[in-house]
Amino acid sequence: MAAGKGTRMKSALPKVLHKLAGRALLRHVVDMSARLRPRLSIVVTGHGADDVEASLSDTAALFVRQMPQMGTGHAVQQTVPVLDAANSITLILYGDVPLISEGSARALQAACAGTQLALLSFVPLDAARYGRIVRNAAGAVQAIVEYKDASAEQRAIGEVYSGIMAAPTAMLKRWVMALKDDNAQHEFYLTDVVAMAVAEGVPVVAQVTPDEFEVAGVNDALQLVGLEREFQRRQAHALLEQGVRLADPARFDQRGALHCGSDVEIDVGCIFEGDVFLADGARVGAHCVLRDARVEAGAVIHPFTHIEGATVGAGALIGPFARLRPGTELGAGVHIGNFVEVKNSTLAAGAKANHLAYLGDATVGERVNFGAGSITANYDGANKHRTVIGNDVHVGSNCVLVAPVTLGDGATIGGGSTIAKDAPAGQLTVARAKQATLGGWKRPKKPGR
Repeated sequence: MAAGKGTRMKSALPKVLHKLAGRALLRHVVDMSARLRPRLSIVVTGHGADDVEASLSDTAALFVRQMPQMGTGHAVQQTVPVLDAANSITLILYGDVPLISEGSARALQAACAGTQLALLSFVPLDAARYGRIVRNAAGAVQAIVEYKDASAEQRAIGEVYSGIMAAPTAMLKRWVMALKDDNAQHEFYLTDVVAMAVAEGVPVVAQVTPDEFEVAGVNDALQLVGLEREFQRRQAHALLEQGVRLADPARFDQRGALHCGSDVEIDVGCIFEGDVFLADGARVGAHCVLRDARVEAGAVIHPFTHIEGATVGAGALIGPFARLRPGTELGAGVHIGNFVEVKNSTLAAGAKANHLAYLGDATVGERVNFGAGSITANYDGANKHRTVIGNDVHVGSNCVLVAPVTLGDGATIGGGSTIAKDAPAGQLTVARAKQATLGGWKRPKKPGR
């Protein structure tokens, strides 16, 4: 269910599209449910429906709209025409409860077994305004009472309902269509199906999860931040258990999949997005951002480096303050220094660009030294062109290589040169104006000085 506005978020963005660990809240739930291999996945949308549905355009989800929003029972009513009742179980999840685990979802399905109504409950430290699980003397679930409709005695109950349930589909369809809105909120409560099941003699079971965070909902920015830190803490602890050395688990952000070999070290303030692989002995300095990147064994990423869509070879030294953009492939032992940007380029083993340089759309050979302040001028205003630099080339400081251009093996380019034609192998090529001193020249002065 993903129809709510999320007024307390104080944002124009639909609540379920706010991000946790780099993914929309709703996406966490949809991705988890996909691992259950459901026959049909239905997303109930309402507020911001177009944006919510567009965010899941790459999934097999079927959308139904709840307009207006008149409670959880009303939301499920909208799915009745498309629910397949034949020997099926319907699992009801919430788009703002992002950390529900696959294990709990499967356990709830098993508890339902197509014959029982199964509820996921928990005992929070602060019961706040959750609906209470009401059991009889024998411990069987008799009802769920919403906080606003509960008596003082019922409010004292510690076990509460998470909102997540699994029900035999045929029964669920019949129950939700019989719901009434005669309550304090004048809404159709999904929880009222519990009393209907009891009245029909259908067993109602409640599974208690010990993990309050997996059923925690997000209603405002403060709750979102709290859930983010808990999620990151769990990811950090999982890495520590694998042997990854984290300088401070509290200053770590993983917003995707992070795969680490042995003896990996990660300093504070690092962010990992997309799919990142750190091979054995890789070291990542403080405040780096790695997105969809691969760092091979023994490579060192110095602080404040940004890497996206790039591969860093074994033993390479990158940064500090370096930027590797998509399409970059660095060989073993490559050095990319401070304030160097590399885009869509390959650098073979041992190549170096240590200071204040730009390499775009370039193929760079082994043991090349690319001088400080030098760039490849790869864009002519309409098209990109490639620069090819052979093995053992030395490019002096403050050079401009105007692509397309090739520098032969062993070529040396004199500092300050603008190279617009191929440079031959093994020779010094210089392209700069002859130095001149103009006698009698005086620097201009402001009037009255």
